[in-house]
Amino acid sequence: MHSTSRPATVAGAVARAVVVVLLAVAGLAGVGTGLAAGADAVPWTVRTAANEFGSDRNNYSYTVDPGGRIEDGLVVANHGTTSLDLAVYSADAFTTDAGQLDLVTEDATSTGVGAWVDPGQDHLTIQPGQSAEVPFAVTVPENATAGDHMGGIVTSLTQGGVERRVGIRIQLRVGGGLKPGLSVEGLGVHYSGTPNPFGKGDATTTYTIRNTGNVILSARQAVSLSGPFGSWPVPSGQIDDSPRLLPGETWQVSVPFRGVVSALQLTGTVTLVPLLTDAAGSTAPLPAVENTTHAWAIPWGLFLLIAVMCVLVVAVLAFRRRQAKISPE
Repeated sequence: MHSTSRPATVAGAVARAVVVVLLAVAGLAGVGTGLAAGADAVPWTVRTAANEFGSDRNNYSYTVDPGGRIEDGLVVANHGTTSLDLAVYSADAFTTDAGQLDLVTEDATSTGVGAWVDPGQDHLTIQPGQSAEVPFAVTVPENATAGDHMGGIVTSLTQGGVERRVGIRIQLRVGGGLKPGLSVEGLGVHYSGTPNPFGKGDATTTYTIRNTGNVILSARQAVSLSGPFGSWPVPSGQIDDSPRLLPGETWQVSVPFRGVVSALQLTGTVTLVPLLTDAAGSTAPLPAVENTTHAWAIPWGLFLLIAVMCVLVVAVLAFRRRQAKISPE
C-alpha cells in the first residue's frame, strides 16, 4: 500500500545482506539494542556515554548553531565469549518503505550528519566481557541549513558476507528559522466501475505526502470521496498516521473506497494535519493542508442499458409503422 522515494544505497550493498539495529524512539525503527530483526542476537551492545549531556539517554539529540562543535561518546560492550573486531562509522539516516528509520551503508556517501560526525577511531577490538568508549565529535558546517538533520553512529561486524550493525541515531537541530511544512502531491482518483447498471463500484485515491519544510514531521490523514455537490459521500475508514518524514522525504499513500456511486464526477479531498514532536516527546498538531481533485465516474452499465432500451423502442416503433403500411384498408 505504501512506498517511498528514498536515498538509494550503492550497488554493492545489494549483494550484501545487512542487519541493522537502531536505538530509536516510537515512530522510528522500533528495535532495541542487542536485537537484530530476522537474525540471531548480536553479541555486543551500544549505549550513550554518561557525561554532561546525561547518563541515561536513548539516543543523541543536539541543538547547535552553524559552525558549532560537540564532543560525545559511544560505549560498546562485548557480551560474547570471543573478542570482537568492530568497524565504527557514521552515516546519514533515511526512512524505509516500511516507515522505519535506517542508516545508509558504510560504502554509501553521506552528505549530512554522517559527514559531520567524526568517530575517534574507525575500528575497535573488544575482549569478552569488556567495554570501551569511542569518542566522537560533531562539527556542523558554517553553511548548514537550519532545521532537523538525522544520522547515526554505527558499529558493525561482517561475517560470511553478512554485515550486522548496531547503532544509535543522532538528531541535530541546526539553529535558525524553523519552517515546518507538508504538501499533498500527485493526488488522483481511479474509479473501477461496475457492470451492474444500478450497482456501486470501487475507487482508489492515491497521493504523495512531501515534507517541504526543514523539520521532521508526521501527518494525520483524512480522505473523503463524494459525488457532485457533496452527494453520496463514502467513508474511507481509518487511515494510519504517516511515519515521521525527514525534510525532503516523501511517502506514497493509496486509500481504497468501497460502494462508490457512479455519479458522473467524483471529488476526492485529502487533508493533512502536520504533527511536530518536540525534544520532550510531546506531539503538537499544526495547521492543516488540503488538496482536492476530480475524476470521472461514468455509469457505463446504466448508459448501455438505456441505449439498449432506446434501440428496442425504436425497433418496436419501426415495426409498428411497417405493419400499419401493409395493413388492408
